[in-house]
Amino acid sequence: MTTYPICRSSASEIGWPEMIPGRLIKRYRRFLADVVLENGQAVTAHCPNSGKMTSCCEPGMPVYLSFHDNPKRKLKYTWEIIRMPTSLVGVNTLVPNRLVAASIGQGLVEELSGYASVQREASVGRNSRIDLLLSDGAGGRCYVEVKNCTWVQDGVASFPDAVTARGLKHLVELRRLAKKGDRCVMFYLIQRMDAEYFVPADEIDPKYGEGLRLAAKEGVEILVFDVVITLEWIRLNKRIPYRL
Repeated sequence: MTTYPICRSSASEIGWPEMIPGRLIKRYRRFLADVVLENGQAVTAHCPNSGKMTSCCEPGMPVYLSFHDNPKRKLKYTWEIIRMPTSLVGVNTLVPNRLVAASIGQGLVEELSGYASVQREASVGRNSRIDLLLSDGAGGRCYVEVKNCTWVQDGVASFPDAVTARGLKHLVELRRLAKKGDRCVMFYLIQRMDAEYFVPADEIDPKYGEGLRLAAKEGVEILVFDVVITLEWIRLNKRIPYRL
């Protein structure tokens, strides 16, 4: 089974498994991608991303896969990275939660420092979860919902790239928790290195854009960070400005 180790150094890094280079033929049915490896072999890889992946799934672009030896897996390859003209792009949506949680735990996000514990997948409300719950040991709580952003055009990062009822539900939950007095944060992680600022994608999902603006007015904080990404590791980089 392939793992994604956290490398403890001067910064929190998630190390990639061994990368297998290839070239994207096509992505289809959301979770499938056909790839030609460097040795000429054609394989179908799992695409761990439910979005449209606008601006990062163009046929013919170089991609990098991981190999999983679990006999229970139907697809042995997982699509991890695509090389676009202006940046490597991480497409695996499982990575942001782990990276953000590890970075917060190591005190690398100044805005979210000082908390004693970081809990993953905190239950809130009825049949709903928020990605992270930070606790300070004195009863103070901070709920953090992490969203993966891969859509960048001319330096502008946008989320979502498809209509997201689930994302809107998370905004409603954060608004409810903020009204109760808890600190709440929407954390957008841009899994690439070519973004200058962030905006909600109103042209894709106007209800989400409206929901984000309303959440901000009601006390939900917004943090946007990009990453440094290589073929060996990925780590949190710098805070990116946003415009609502």
